[in-house]
Amino acid sequence: MTIDDRLDQLSRELLNEPYRDLNDVQRSVIDLIAAEAPTGLNKALVSDDRTYWDRLADKVAAVGGSWGFIGGFSAVLLAWIALNVGLKPFNLSFDPYPFIFLNLLLSTVAALQAPVIMMSQNRQASKDRQNAEHDYVVNLRAELEIMHLHAKLDALRDRDIAAISLQNAEALGRLEAQMASLTARLEPRS
Repeated sequence: MTIDDRLDQLSRELLNEPYRDLNDVQRSVIDLIAAEAPTGLNKALVSDDRTYWDRLADKVAAVGGSWGFIGGFSAVLLAWIALNVGLKPFNLSFDPYPFIFLNLLLSTVAALQAPVIMMSQNRQASKDRQNAEHDYVVNLRAELEIMHLHAKLDALRDRDIAAISLQNAEALGRLEAQMASLTARLEPRS
């Protein structure tokens, strides 16, 4: 049996479709089953192929989306406001109420931070899609392997039942022969 015949046989047994009609994911699962190789880790999820800027965006998103950042940023805002309010009586405040310079800085931070966080989220979403596809392959393979094992167990059970039935028929035949023999011996005495 060639490898192509084996792949086609497996796909027909497990998916009830010829190998050529399967999609790429199903083919990869049938290939793994035929090779009897472990699925392993998704290479795209193991390797870190991010550029410097991608890693920087991920770090900014990690820091910008944390309680530490919120607490620290709130403390800086309160210190800014307190300093400017405290220096106002001495005419030394560098950003008096209504804190226009502070508003400009906050707008700039938001304008820069939002796209960086979105870039990081898009990369994470792509990685999550790859991870979900890998999980699907692993789960499909496990399901097909379990179906394959069930078929093997059913075949073993059927073979064992046939052997037991044959032994029972032979034993019944011997018992019937013994009964006939005993009946034949007992009839002349009566």
